[in-house]
Amino acid sequence: MMFVHMRFFSPKLGIDLGTANTLVFLPGKGIVLNEPSVVAISEQDNKILAVGLEARDMIGKTPESIVAYRPMRDGVIADYRVTEAMLSYFINKALPKFNLFRPDVLVSVPAGITSTERRAVIEATIKAGAKNAYVVKEPILAAIGAGIPINDAQGRMIVDIGGGTTDVAVISLGGIVASTSVKVAGDRIDNAIIDYIKKTFNLAIGEKTAEKIKVKIGSAVLLDDELKMEIKGRDFLTGLPRSTEIKTNEIVKAISRELRDIIKAIKDVLQETPPELSSDIIDCGITMTGGTSQLRNLTELVFRRTGVKAHLAKDPLYCVAKGTGITLNHLDVYKKSIISKR
Repeated sequence: MMFVHMRFFSPKLGIDLGTANTLVFLPGKGIVLNEPSVVAISEQDNKILAVGLEARDMIGKTPESIVAYRPMRDGVIADYRVTEAMLSYFINKALPKFNLFRPDVLVSVPAGITSTERRAVIEATIKAGAKNAYVVKEPILAAIGAGIPINDAQGRMIVDIGGGTTDVAVISLGGIVASTSVKVAGDRIDNAIIDYIKKTFNLAIGEKTAEKIKVKIGSAVLLDDELKMEIKGRDFLTGLPRSTEIKTNEIVKAISRELRDIIKAIKDVLQETPPELSSDIIDCGITMTGGTSQLRNLTELVFRRTGVKAHLAKDPLYCVAKGTGITLNHLDVYKKSIISKR
């Protein structure tokens, strides 16, 4: 008898397919996987050697014949075949060993995605082993994951800053009223730090070091009491390793242009928002999600530049992934914002 019941059981998975990291959410279990969106490929035979954490550890350390590759650029698929392999790896790793059924998979996509890009995500997901693929725009998932009642007739603003994109959206009655998606986020901030250190100190540092600097001493506004950190890199002139000290306010200066672009995106959406919803946003404030929104004092910078209070969601890194899980459990409630493909 049990077996008859099991036949109709199709597992569900939510995937926050990010430029920097991919998170997989299993309803009832929570986040079961959080790995870098990286694939290691051997150049000679174009074979995929490793995915996720294993591949990330190869970045910057691989012999010439192995390339560590990030198949997502600015939140969208840059390499279809590699993305499919990556999705397939994540889906299989997240599901229990003896799973015989193809899962229903819900994937997050940036708000500014084109219909062609959206189709690519759906097709890659089906090919990677999904029975049904659903895509939902990231700001909606971030809002659901942050606990915002998106189906209410109240305007809420969400700013989701990840690795590749910043998505800004005003949501009301379950849909996006005004939104923009800019390709400025964590990666661009890291690159700005790399450039600044190159120009100022003649030092070459890698992406991992830049990210460490951002997390340890970075800030969105100048600090009276600066943090400092020793950085090690390669001297451009001598080619030898060298270390130097760097302080917070130098980082603030280094990343000011990128932050200006993010603030501009927020202002653009505020200017497009209907006046009725604007007053809601002033009351509720701006909710910030995504890994990069955790940059020191970023909420303060948003408040200074827009005059609207901003606050960080609980577990900002996991909001989108949690949103996928909640949406999967209540597909009927959120059907307005879901695009599906069988």
